[in-house]
Amino acid sequence: MRAAELIGRAFNRLGMYAFVVNDYGSLIRGGRNFCKVRASDQQIWLHRESVGLVAAINQETITMHERELAVGGSILYDSDVVKYDGSRKSLPMPLTTMVKQAGGVPIMKNSAMMGAISFLYGIPLDTLNGVLNWAYGDKAEKNIELAKVGHEYAEKKFSQILKAEAVKRNPTPFISGAEAIAVGSVKAGMKLYITYPMTPSTSILNYVGPNQEELGVALVQPENEIAVANMALGAAYSGIRTMVGTAGGGFALMQEAFSMAGNAEIPAVFVVGQRVAPAVGVPTYTAQGDLKFVLNAGHGEFPRIVAAPGDPEEAFVTAGEVMNLAWKYQTPVILLADKHLLESYMSIGIDESRVAIEPLGMAEIGEGGYKRYKFTEGGVSPMIFPGKRGAVVKVTSYEHDEYGYAIETPNGIEEMQRKRLRKASAIIKDLMGRATIKIHGDPEAEDLVVAWGSTKGAIMETLKLANKPLKFMQIIYLSPFPAWAVSKHLESAKNVVIVESNLTGQLGSLIKEQTGHRIQNAVLKNDGRPFDPESLVAKLAEVFKWS
Repeated sequence: MRAAELIGRAFNRLGMYAFVVNDYGSLIRGGRNFCKVRASDQQIWLHRESVGLVAAINQETITMHERELAVGGSILYDSDVVKYDGSRKSLPMPLTTMVKQAGGVPIMKNSAMMGAISFLYGIPLDTLNGVLNWAYGDKAEKNIELAKVGHEYAEKKFSQILKAEAVKRNPTPFISGAEAIAVGSVKAGMKLYITYPMTPSTSILNYVGPNQEELGVALVQPENEIAVANMALGAAYSGIRTMVGTAGGGFALMQEAFSMAGNAEIPAVFVVGQRVAPAVGVPTYTAQGDLKFVLNAGHGEFPRIVAAPGDPEEAFVTAGEVMNLAWKYQTPVILLADKHLLESYMSIGIDESRVAIEPLGMAEIGEGGYKRYKFTEGGVSPMIFPGKRGAVVKVTSYEHDEYGYAIETPNGIEEMQRKRLRKASAIIKDLMGRATIKIHGDPEAEDLVVAWGSTKGAIMETLKLANKPLKFMQIIYLSPFPAWAVSKHLESAKNVVIVESNLTGQLGSLIKEQTGHRIQNAVLKNDGRPFDPESLVAKLAEVFKWS
Protein backbone atom coordinates (compact mmCIF):
# COMPACT_ATOMS: atom_id res chain seq x y z
CA MET A 1 0.00 0.00 0.00
CA ARG A 2 2.83 2.38 0.82
CA ALA A 3 4.60 1.56 -2.44
CA ALA A 4 1.47 2.29 -4.49
CA GLU A 5 0.98 5.58 -2.67
CA LEU A 6 4.57 6.59 -3.43
CA ILE A 7 4.22 5.73 -7.12
CA GLY A 8 1.13 7.92 -7.17
CA ARG A 9 3.09 10.72 -5.50
CA ALA A 10 5.85 10.38 -8.11
CA PHE A 11 3.32 10.84 -10.93
CA ASN A 12 1.85 13.79 -9.03
CA ARG A 13 5.27 15.43 -8.77
CA LEU A 14 5.54 15.22 -12.54
CA GLY A 15 2.38 17.30 -12.77
CA MET A 16 0.21 14.35 -13.73
CA TYR A 17 -3.01 13.51 -11.92
CA ALA A 18 -2.95 10.24 -10.02
CA PHE A 19 -5.44 8.04 -8.21
CA VAL A 20 -4.60 5.13 -5.89
CA VAL A 21 -7.08 2.70 -4.35
CA ASN A 22 -6.17 -0.15 -1.99
CA ASP A 23 -7.91 -3.46 -1.36
CA TYR A 24 -7.25 -5.69 1.64
CA GLY A 25 -9.09 -8.26 3.70
CA SER A 26 -9.93 -8.16 7.39
CA LEU A 27 -7.03 -10.33 8.50
CA ILE A 28 -5.09 -9.40 11.63
CA ARG A 29 -2.09 -11.49 10.53
CA GLY A 30 -2.14 -10.08 7.02
CA GLY A 31 -3.13 -11.66 3.75
CA ARG A 32 -3.61 -10.90 0.10
CA ASN A 33 -3.84 -7.22 -0.63
CA PHE A 34 -3.32 -5.08 -3.69
CA CYS A 35 -3.50 -1.51 -4.94
CA LYS A 36 -4.35 0.05 -8.27
CA VAL A 37 -2.55 3.13 -9.53
CA ARG A 38 -3.86 5.28 -12.35
CA ALA A 39 -2.28 8.43 -13.80
CA SER A 40 -3.20 10.88 -16.54
CA ASP A 41 -2.51 14.38 -17.77
CA GLN A 42 -6.20 15.14 -17.08
CA GLN A 43 -8.08 15.17 -13.77
CA ILE A 44 -9.12 11.65 -12.81
CA TRP A 45 -11.62 10.70 -10.13
CA LEU A 46 -11.35 6.91 -9.87
CA HIS A 47 -9.30 3.87 -10.79
CA ARG A 48 -10.31 1.56 -13.63
CA GLU A 49 -10.85 -2.17 -13.36
CA SER A 50 -8.54 -3.06 -16.26
CA VAL A 51 -4.80 -2.39 -15.90
CA GLY A 52 -1.76 -2.19 -18.14
CA LEU A 53 0.70 -3.76 -15.69
CA VAL A 54 0.46 -6.32 -12.89
CA ALA A 55 3.41 -6.00 -10.49
CA ALA A 56 3.58 -9.18 -8.39
CA ILE A 57 5.79 -10.18 -5.48
CA ASN A 58 3.97 -13.50 -5.04
CA GLN A 59 2.27 -16.15 -7.14
CA GLU A 60 -1.23 -15.40 -5.90
CA THR A 61 -1.15 -11.89 -7.33
CA ILE A 62 -0.73 -13.23 -10.86
CA THR A 63 -3.40 -15.87 -10.34
CA MET A 64 -5.91 -13.33 -9.09
CA HIS A 65 -5.18 -10.38 -11.39
CA GLU A 66 -3.91 -11.67 -14.74
CA ARG A 67 -7.48 -11.54 -16.05
CA GLU A 68 -7.64 -7.79 -15.35
CA LEU A 69 -4.86 -7.01 -17.81
CA ALA A 70 -5.83 -4.95 -20.83
CA VAL A 71 -4.82 -6.12 -24.30
CA GLY A 72 -1.05 -5.79 -24.58
CA GLY A 73 -0.63 -5.72 -20.79
CA SER A 74 2.47 -7.00 -18.99
CA ILE A 75 3.32 -8.87 -15.80
CA LEU A 76 6.32 -7.73 -13.74
CA TYR A 77 7.24 -10.25 -11.07
CA ASP A 78 9.87 -11.55 -8.63
CA SER A 79 11.38 -14.41 -10.63
CA ASP A 80 13.04 -15.81 -7.48
CA VAL A 81 9.70 -16.87 -6.01
CA VAL A 82 7.14 -16.58 -8.83
CA LYS A 83 6.76 -18.65 -12.00
CA TYR A 84 4.87 -17.44 -15.03
CA ASP A 85 4.45 -19.15 -18.41
CA GLY A 86 1.19 -17.57 -19.54
CA SER A 87 0.34 -15.67 -22.69
CA ARG A 88 0.92 -12.17 -21.35
CA LYS A 89 4.15 -10.24 -21.77
CA SER A 90 6.51 -11.52 -19.08
CA LEU A 91 8.85 -9.15 -17.21
CA PRO A 92 10.79 -11.29 -14.68
CA MET A 93 13.31 -9.73 -12.30
CA PRO A 94 15.13 -11.33 -9.31
CA LEU A 95 13.81 -9.06 -6.57
CA THR A 96 14.69 -11.36 -3.66
CA THR A 97 18.29 -11.67 -4.86
CA MET A 98 18.56 -7.91 -5.37
CA VAL A 99 17.48 -7.24 -1.80
CA LYS A 100 19.86 -9.83 -0.34
CA GLN A 101 22.81 -8.50 -2.31
CA ALA A 102 22.06 -4.97 -1.14
CA GLY A 103 21.80 -6.08 2.50
CA GLY A 104 18.17 -5.04 2.73
CA VAL A 105 15.11 -6.61 4.34
CA PRO A 106 12.40 -8.49 2.38
CA ILE A 107 9.88 -5.63 2.36
CA MET A 108 12.37 -3.61 0.32
CA LYS A 109 11.40 -5.67 -2.72
CA ASN A 110 8.85 -2.92 -3.15
CA SER A 111 11.56 -0.31 -3.62
CA ALA A 112 13.34 -2.34 -6.29
CA MET A 113 10.02 -2.91 -8.03
CA MET A 114 9.23 0.82 -7.83
CA GLY A 115 12.53 1.46 -9.55
CA ALA A 116 11.54 -0.91 -12.38
CA ILE A 117 8.12 0.70 -12.67
CA SER A 118 9.73 4.14 -12.85
CA PHE A 119 11.64 2.99 -15.94
CA LEU A 120 8.66 1.25 -17.53
CA TYR A 121 6.53 4.40 -17.26
CA GLY A 122 9.22 7.00 -17.78
CA ILE A 123 9.29 8.45 -14.27
CA PRO A 124 12.74 10.06 -13.77
CA LEU A 125 14.70 8.28 -11.08
CA ASP A 126 15.40 11.61 -9.38
CA THR A 127 11.65 12.14 -8.99
CA LEU A 128 11.21 8.72 -7.40
CA ASN A 129 14.22 9.30 -5.12
CA GLY A 130 12.71 12.56 -3.96
CA VAL A 131 9.52 10.76 -2.98
CA LEU A 132 11.48 8.03 -1.17
CA ASN A 133 13.47 10.66 0.75
CA TRP A 134 10.23 12.39 1.72
CA ALA A 135 8.66 9.10 2.87
CA TYR A 136 11.52 7.40 4.68
CA GLY A 137 13.82 10.20 5.85
CA ASP A 138 16.99 8.80 7.41
CA LYS A 139 15.90 5.28 6.39
CA ALA A 140 15.66 6.19 2.71
CA GLU A 141 19.23 5.37 1.66
CA LYS A 142 18.81 1.61 1.23
CA ASN A 143 15.44 2.08 -0.49
CA ILE A 144 16.98 4.58 -2.92
CA GLU A 145 19.82 2.15 -3.61
CA LEU A 146 17.38 -0.64 -4.43
CA ALA A 147 15.19 1.63 -6.55
CA LYS A 148 18.28 2.38 -8.65
CA VAL A 149 19.09 -1.34 -8.93
CA GLY A 150 15.54 -2.06 -10.08
CA HIS A 151 15.55 0.82 -12.54
CA GLU A 152 18.87 -0.19 -14.10
CA TYR A 153 17.82 -3.83 -14.36
CA ALA A 154 14.59 -2.88 -16.14
CA GLU A 155 16.43 -0.51 -18.43
CA LYS A 156 18.73 -3.34 -19.58
CA LYS A 157 16.12 -6.09 -19.83
CA PHE A 158 12.78 -4.51 -20.76
CA SER A 159 11.26 -2.08 -23.22
CA GLN A 160 9.61 1.02 -21.87
CA ILE A 161 5.79 0.78 -21.80
CA LEU A 162 5.27 4.52 -22.21
CA LYS A 163 6.89 7.84 -21.36
CA ALA A 164 5.24 9.87 -18.62
CA GLU A 165 5.67 13.43 -19.83
CA ALA A 166 5.86 16.15 -17.21
CA VAL A 167 2.75 18.33 -17.19
CA LYS A 168 2.90 22.05 -16.48
CA ARG A 169 0.08 22.86 -14.08
CA ASN A 170 -0.41 24.37 -10.67
CA PRO A 171 0.83 21.87 -8.06
CA THR A 172 -1.87 20.01 -6.15
CA PRO A 173 -1.73 17.80 -3.09
CA PHE A 174 -1.80 14.03 -3.43
CA ILE A 175 -4.05 13.33 -0.49
CA SER A 176 -6.51 10.86 0.97
CA GLY A 177 -9.94 11.69 2.29
CA ALA A 178 -8.78 10.84 5.82
CA GLU A 179 -5.88 13.28 5.63
CA ALA A 180 -8.11 15.97 4.15
CA ILE A 181 -10.67 15.59 6.96
CA ALA A 182 -7.95 15.90 9.57
CA VAL A 183 -6.37 18.99 8.01
CA GLY A 184 -9.71 20.68 7.33
CA SER A 185 -10.79 20.16 10.92
CA VAL A 186 -7.51 21.57 12.21
CA LYS A 187 -7.95 24.65 10.03
CA ALA A 188 -11.33 25.13 11.74
CA GLY A 189 -9.79 24.90 15.19
CA MET A 190 -9.74 21.21 16.13
CA LYS A 191 -7.37 20.67 19.03
CA LEU A 192 -8.30 17.16 20.14
CA TYR A 193 -8.96 13.97 18.18
CA ILE A 194 -10.46 11.07 20.14
CA THR A 195 -10.94 7.63 18.64
CA TYR A 196 -10.99 3.91 19.19
CA PRO A 197 -9.47 2.14 16.16
CA MET A 198 -12.15 0.96 13.77
CA THR A 199 -11.75 0.55 10.03
CA PRO A 200 -12.02 2.72 8.00
CA SER A 201 -11.73 5.73 10.30
CA THR A 202 -8.46 4.27 11.60
CA SER A 203 -6.88 5.94 8.57
CA ILE A 204 -7.48 9.32 10.26
CA LEU A 205 -5.80 7.99 13.42
CA ASN A 206 -2.86 6.75 11.35
CA TYR A 207 -2.37 10.24 9.92
CA VAL A 208 -3.00 12.33 13.04
CA GLY A 209 -0.86 10.11 15.31
CA PRO A 210 2.57 10.71 13.73
CA ASN A 211 1.73 14.35 12.91
CA GLN A 212 0.30 15.61 16.21
CA GLU A 213 3.03 18.17 16.78
CA GLU A 214 2.85 19.59 13.27
CA LEU A 215 -0.95 19.71 13.36
CA GLY A 216 -1.10 21.12 16.89
CA VAL A 217 -3.54 18.40 17.95
CA ALA A 218 -3.69 16.08 20.92
CA LEU A 219 -4.67 12.47 20.20
CA VAL A 220 -6.38 10.22 22.74
CA GLN A 221 -7.34 6.56 22.32
CA PRO A 222 -9.57 5.53 25.25
CA GLU A 223 -10.56 1.98 26.12
CA ASN A 224 -13.73 1.75 23.99
CA GLU A 225 -16.18 3.69 21.82
CA ILE A 226 -18.44 4.66 24.72
CA ALA A 227 -15.50 6.25 26.49
CA VAL A 228 -14.54 8.02 23.26
CA ALA A 229 -17.92 9.72 22.91
CA ASN A 230 -18.23 10.75 26.56
CA MET A 231 -14.68 12.06 26.68
CA ALA A 232 -15.42 14.14 23.58
CA LEU A 233 -18.46 15.68 25.29
CA GLY A 234 -16.36 16.59 28.31
CA ALA A 235 -13.67 18.19 26.16
CA ALA A 236 -16.19 20.20 24.13
CA TYR A 237 -17.97 21.31 27.32
CA SER A 238 -14.67 22.77 28.48
CA GLY A 239 -14.22 24.70 25.23
CA ILE A 240 -11.97 22.38 23.20
CA ARG A 241 -12.91 21.84 19.57
CA THR A 242 -12.98 18.07 19.36
CA MET A 243 -13.56 15.45 16.69
CA VAL A 244 -14.44 11.77 17.11
CA GLY A 245 -13.56 9.10 14.56
CA THR A 246 -15.53 5.86 14.30
CA ALA A 247 -17.42 3.52 11.98
CA GLY A 248 -21.04 2.39 11.95
CA GLY A 249 -20.59 -0.25 14.64
CA GLY A 250 -18.69 2.11 16.91
CA PHE A 251 -21.19 4.89 16.41
CA ALA A 252 -23.96 2.47 17.41
CA LEU A 253 -22.30 2.27 20.82
CA MET A 254 -22.20 6.07 21.09
CA GLN A 255 -25.96 6.68 20.86
CA GLU A 256 -26.54 7.61 24.51
CA ALA A 257 -23.69 10.12 24.42
CA PHE A 258 -24.86 11.45 21.05
CA SER A 259 -28.31 12.10 22.53
CA MET A 260 -26.75 13.83 25.50
CA ALA A 261 -24.89 16.14 23.11
CA GLY A 262 -28.28 17.05 21.66
CA ASN A 263 -29.90 17.64 25.05
CA ALA A 264 -26.93 19.44 26.63
CA GLU A 265 -26.25 21.41 23.43
CA ILE A 266 -22.63 20.30 23.29
CA PRO A 267 -20.84 20.89 19.96
CA ALA A 268 -19.24 17.60 18.95
CA VAL A 269 -18.20 16.34 15.51
CA PHE A 270 -18.48 12.61 14.79
CA VAL A 271 -16.79 11.19 11.68
CA VAL A 272 -18.63 7.98 10.75
CA GLY A 273 -16.73 5.90 8.20
CA GLN A 274 -19.11 3.52 6.45
CA ARG A 275 -18.22 -0.06 5.60
CA VAL A 276 -20.23 -3.10 4.57
CA ALA A 277 -22.72 -3.94 7.35
CA PRO A 278 -24.80 -5.00 9.29
CA ALA A 279 -22.90 -6.13 12.38
CA VAL A 280 -19.20 -6.74 11.67
CA GLY A 281 -20.13 -7.13 8.01
CA VAL A 282 -17.10 -6.83 5.77
CA PRO A 283 -14.94 -4.40 7.75
CA THR A 284 -12.39 -3.37 5.14
CA TYR A 285 -14.71 -2.66 2.22
CA THR A 286 -16.86 0.32 1.31
CA ALA A 287 -20.61 0.95 1.43
CA GLN A 288 -23.28 3.63 1.82
CA GLY A 289 -25.65 1.80 4.10
CA ASP A 290 -25.58 4.04 7.19
CA LEU A 291 -27.45 7.09 5.88
CA LYS A 292 -30.79 6.42 7.55
CA PHE A 293 -29.01 5.31 10.71
CA VAL A 294 -27.14 8.59 11.20
CA LEU A 295 -30.13 10.73 10.17
CA ASN A 296 -32.10 9.12 13.02
CA ALA A 297 -29.23 8.59 15.46
CA GLY A 298 -29.92 9.08 19.13
CA HIS A 299 -33.22 9.02 20.97
CA GLY A 300 -35.56 11.96 21.15
CA GLU A 301 -35.89 15.05 18.99
CA PHE A 302 -33.02 17.47 18.55
CA PRO A 303 -31.33 19.12 15.58
CA ARG A 304 -28.24 17.61 14.04
CA ILE A 305 -26.19 18.34 10.94
CA VAL A 306 -25.15 15.55 8.56
CA ALA A 307 -22.82 16.10 5.61
CA ALA A 308 -21.15 13.68 3.19
CA PRO A 309 -18.23 14.89 1.04
CA GLY A 310 -17.41 13.09 -2.21
CA ASP A 311 -13.67 13.68 -2.67
CA PRO A 312 -10.66 14.90 -0.64
CA GLU A 313 -11.17 18.56 -1.58
CA GLU A 314 -14.75 18.43 -0.36
CA ALA A 315 -13.62 16.46 2.70
CA PHE A 316 -11.26 19.31 3.61
CA VAL A 317 -13.86 22.04 3.14
CA THR A 318 -16.79 20.14 4.64
CA ALA A 319 -14.83 19.01 7.71
CA GLY A 320 -13.96 22.64 8.39
CA GLU A 321 -17.52 23.78 7.77
CA VAL A 322 -19.15 21.25 10.06
CA MET A 323 -16.64 21.96 12.83
CA ASN A 324 -17.62 25.62 12.68
CA LEU A 325 -21.33 24.81 12.39
CA ALA A 326 -21.22 22.53 15.43
CA TRP A 327 -19.85 25.35 17.55
CA LYS A 328 -21.97 28.07 16.00
CA TYR A 329 -25.21 26.20 16.69
CA GLN A 330 -24.09 24.13 19.69
CA THR A 331 -25.32 20.87 18.25
CA PRO A 332 -23.82 17.49 17.36
CA VAL A 333 -22.65 16.99 13.80
CA ILE A 334 -21.98 13.86 11.72
CA LEU A 335 -19.46 13.87 8.89
CA LEU A 336 -20.48 10.79 6.93
CA ALA A 337 -17.64 9.21 4.97
CA ASP A 338 -16.79 5.70 3.74
CA LYS A 339 -13.82 3.43 3.23
CA HIS A 340 -13.33 4.42 -0.40
CA LEU A 341 -13.17 8.15 0.35
CA LEU A 342 -11.10 7.82 3.51
CA GLU A 343 -8.40 5.51 2.18
CA SER A 344 -8.04 6.37 -1.52
CA TYR A 345 -5.44 8.93 -2.62
CA MET A 346 -5.85 11.38 -5.47
CA SER A 347 -4.34 14.50 -6.99
CA ILE A 348 -6.77 17.33 -6.39
CA GLY A 349 -6.59 21.07 -5.84
CA ILE A 350 -7.41 22.38 -2.36
CA ASP A 351 -7.92 26.06 -1.57
CA GLU A 352 -6.87 26.29 2.07
CA SER A 353 -8.34 29.78 2.37
CA ARG A 354 -11.84 28.30 2.18
CA VAL A 355 -11.57 27.08 5.78
CA ALA A 356 -10.88 29.19 8.85
CA ILE A 357 -12.06 29.37 12.43
CA GLU A 358 -15.37 31.19 12.58
CA PRO A 359 -15.27 33.19 15.83
CA LEU A 360 -17.92 32.73 18.51
CA GLY A 361 -19.65 35.49 20.42
CA MET A 362 -19.00 34.76 24.08
CA ALA A 363 -21.62 35.48 26.75
CA GLU A 364 -21.55 38.09 29.43
CA ILE A 365 -22.73 37.20 32.90
CA GLY A 366 -25.95 39.10 33.48
CA GLU A 367 -27.85 39.90 36.61
CA GLY A 368 -28.99 36.74 38.30
CA GLY A 369 -26.08 34.64 37.07
CA TYR A 370 -25.23 32.80 33.87
CA LYS A 371 -28.02 31.09 31.96
CA ARG A 372 -26.32 28.37 29.93
CA TYR A 373 -29.61 27.52 28.20
CA LYS A 374 -31.08 31.00 27.92
CA PHE A 375 -34.13 31.20 25.68
CA THR A 376 -33.35 33.08 22.49
CA GLU A 377 -35.25 33.73 19.29
CA GLY A 378 -32.93 31.48 17.23
CA GLY A 379 -32.50 28.83 19.94
CA VAL A 380 -28.73 29.35 20.35
CA SER A 381 -27.79 30.32 23.89
CA PRO A 382 -24.80 32.48 24.87
CA MET A 383 -21.81 30.30 25.70
CA ILE A 384 -19.26 30.46 28.52
CA PHE A 385 -16.76 27.75 29.41
CA PRO A 386 -15.93 26.49 32.91
CA GLY A 387 -13.31 28.63 34.63
CA LYS A 388 -14.98 31.95 33.90
CA ARG A 389 -15.06 33.94 37.14
CA GLY A 390 -18.57 34.31 38.45
CA ALA A 391 -20.17 31.77 36.11
CA VAL A 392 -21.64 28.42 37.05
CA VAL A 393 -21.67 26.41 33.82
CA LYS A 394 -24.18 23.63 34.24
CA VAL A 395 -24.44 20.64 31.93
CA THR A 396 -26.87 17.78 32.31
CA SER A 397 -28.49 14.91 30.44
CA TYR A 398 -31.76 15.64 32.26
CA GLU A 399 -34.31 18.08 30.88
CA HIS A 400 -33.53 21.45 32.39
CA ASP A 401 -34.34 25.11 32.76
CA GLU A 402 -32.32 28.06 31.48
CA TYR A 403 -29.73 27.68 34.25
CA GLY A 404 -29.30 23.95 33.65
CA TYR A 405 -31.24 22.72 36.67
CA ALA A 406 -33.42 19.64 36.19
CA ILE A 407 -37.13 20.18 35.59
CA GLU A 408 -40.20 17.98 35.08
CA THR A 409 -43.02 20.50 34.59
CA PRO A 410 -45.03 20.11 31.35
CA ASN A 411 -44.53 23.71 30.24
CA GLY A 412 -40.86 23.71 31.13
CA ILE A 413 -40.17 20.47 29.24
CA GLU A 414 -41.87 21.58 26.02
CA GLU A 415 -40.44 25.09 26.15
CA MET A 416 -36.86 23.77 26.26
CA GLN A 417 -37.58 21.15 23.60
CA ARG A 418 -38.90 23.87 21.27
CA LYS A 419 -35.96 26.11 22.11
CA ARG A 420 -33.49 23.51 20.82
CA LEU A 421 -35.52 22.76 17.70
CA ARG A 422 -35.62 26.47 16.79
CA LYS A 423 -31.96 26.11 15.80
CA ALA A 424 -33.02 24.14 12.73
CA SER A 425 -34.41 27.25 11.03
CA ALA A 426 -31.18 29.16 11.63
CA ILE A 427 -29.09 26.22 10.37
CA ILE A 428 -31.17 26.01 7.18
CA LYS A 429 -30.76 29.74 6.57
CA ASP A 430 -27.00 29.34 7.05
CA LEU A 431 -26.82 26.34 4.69
CA MET A 432 -28.63 28.27 1.97
CA GLY A 433 -25.42 30.29 1.63
CA ARG A 434 -23.22 27.21 1.36
CA ALA A 435 -22.65 24.52 -1.28
CA THR A 436 -25.22 21.99 -0.08
CA ILE A 437 -25.35 20.43 -3.55
CA LYS A 438 -23.16 20.54 -6.65
CA ILE A 439 -24.12 20.22 -10.30
CA HIS A 440 -21.70 18.47 -12.67
CA GLY A 441 -21.84 17.59 -16.35
CA ASP A 442 -24.31 19.27 -18.71
CA PRO A 443 -26.56 21.59 -16.65
CA GLU A 444 -29.15 21.60 -19.45
CA ALA A 445 -29.35 17.81 -19.89
CA GLU A 446 -32.74 16.14 -19.45
CA ASP A 447 -31.18 12.99 -17.96
CA LEU A 448 -30.23 13.49 -14.32
CA VAL A 449 -28.14 11.27 -12.02
CA VAL A 450 -28.47 11.88 -8.27
CA ALA A 451 -25.92 10.55 -5.77
CA TRP A 452 -23.97 11.35 -2.63
CA GLY A 453 -20.62 10.59 -0.99
CA SER A 454 -17.69 8.92 -2.73
CA THR A 455 -19.93 7.58 -5.49
CA LYS A 456 -19.12 10.98 -6.99
CA GLY A 457 -15.85 9.63 -8.41
CA ALA A 458 -17.46 6.88 -10.46
CA ILE A 459 -20.10 9.24 -11.82
CA MET A 460 -17.54 11.91 -12.73
CA GLU A 461 -15.69 9.26 -14.76
CA THR A 462 -19.00 8.13 -16.25
CA LEU A 463 -19.65 11.68 -17.48
CA LYS A 464 -16.48 11.34 -19.59
CA LEU A 465 -17.60 8.00 -21.05
CA ALA A 466 -21.24 8.84 -21.78
CA ASN A 467 -21.97 9.76 -25.40
CA LYS A 468 -25.15 11.56 -24.40
CA PRO A 469 -25.77 14.80 -22.44
CA LEU A 470 -25.88 13.93 -18.74
CA LYS A 471 -26.36 16.01 -15.61
CA PHE A 472 -25.17 14.93 -12.17
CA MET A 473 -26.57 16.35 -8.93
CA GLN A 474 -24.37 15.59 -5.94
CA ILE A 475 -26.00 16.13 -2.56
CA ILE A 476 -23.48 17.04 0.14
CA TYR A 477 -25.64 18.15 3.09
CA LEU A 478 -28.21 15.58 4.12
CA SER A 479 -29.55 17.11 7.34
CA PRO A 480 -31.08 19.60 7.33
CA PHE A 481 -31.96 18.41 3.84
CA PRO A 482 -31.52 21.09 1.14
CA ALA A 483 -34.97 20.61 -0.39
CA TRP A 484 -34.86 24.18 -1.71
CA ALA A 485 -31.91 23.30 -3.96
CA VAL A 486 -32.74 19.69 -4.80
CA SER A 487 -36.37 20.19 -5.86
CA LYS A 488 -35.72 22.62 -8.69
CA HIS A 489 -33.31 20.23 -10.41
CA LEU A 490 -35.67 17.28 -10.01
CA GLU A 491 -38.51 19.33 -11.47
CA SER A 492 -36.51 20.36 -14.54
CA ALA A 493 -35.29 16.84 -15.36
CA LYS A 494 -37.12 14.52 -17.73
CA ASN A 495 -35.49 11.30 -16.48
CA VAL A 496 -33.89 10.76 -13.06
CA VAL A 497 -31.91 7.87 -11.61
CA ILE A 498 -30.42 7.40 -8.14
CA VAL A 499 -26.96 5.78 -7.85
CA GLU A 500 -26.01 4.43 -4.41
CA SER A 501 -23.83 1.80 -2.79
CA ASN A 502 -26.69 0.24 -0.87
CA LEU A 503 -29.59 -1.99 -1.86
CA THR A 504 -32.55 -0.01 -0.52
CA GLY A 505 -32.05 3.39 -2.18
CA GLN A 506 -31.70 5.31 1.08
CA LEU A 507 -31.08 8.68 -0.58
CA GLY A 508 -34.09 8.13 -2.83
CA SER A 509 -36.23 7.48 0.23
CA LEU A 510 -34.92 10.64 1.91
CA ILE A 511 -35.64 12.73 -1.18
CA LYS A 512 -39.22 11.45 -1.29
CA GLU A 513 -39.70 12.24 2.40
CA GLN A 514 -38.25 15.74 2.14
CA THR A 515 -39.45 16.89 -1.29
CA GLY A 516 -42.32 14.61 -2.32
CA HIS A 517 -40.45 13.55 -5.47
CA ARG A 518 -40.40 9.81 -5.98
CA ILE A 519 -37.47 8.73 -8.12
CA GLN A 520 -38.51 5.57 -9.92
CA ASN A 521 -35.15 4.41 -11.26
CA ALA A 522 -32.12 3.36 -9.25
CA VAL A 523 -28.75 1.74 -9.88
CA LEU A 524 -27.82 0.07 -6.60
CA LYS A 525 -25.13 -2.29 -5.40
CA ASN A 526 -23.59 -3.27 -2.09
CA ASP A 527 -20.68 -5.60 -2.78
CA GLY A 528 -18.04 -3.54 -0.98
CA ARG A 529 -16.48 -2.12 -4.13
CA PRO A 530 -16.93 1.27 -5.79
CA PHE A 531 -18.94 1.46 -8.98
CA ASP A 532 -16.98 0.67 -12.14
CA PRO A 533 -17.50 3.61 -14.55
CA GLU A 534 -17.66 1.41 -17.65
CA SER A 535 -20.33 -0.83 -16.12
CA LEU A 536 -22.18 2.18 -14.72
CA VAL A 537 -22.42 3.97 -18.05
CA ALA A 538 -23.89 0.80 -19.59
CA LYS A 539 -26.52 0.61 -16.84
CA LEU A 540 -27.38 4.29 -17.23
CA ALA A 541 -27.73 3.81 -20.99
CA GLU A 542 -30.26 1.05 -20.27
CA VAL A 543 -32.21 3.12 -17.74
CA PHE A 544 -32.25 6.27 -19.85
CA LYS A 545 -32.91 4.24 -23.01
CA TRP A 546 -29.98 5.72 -24.90
CA SER A 547 -29.79 4.30 -28.41
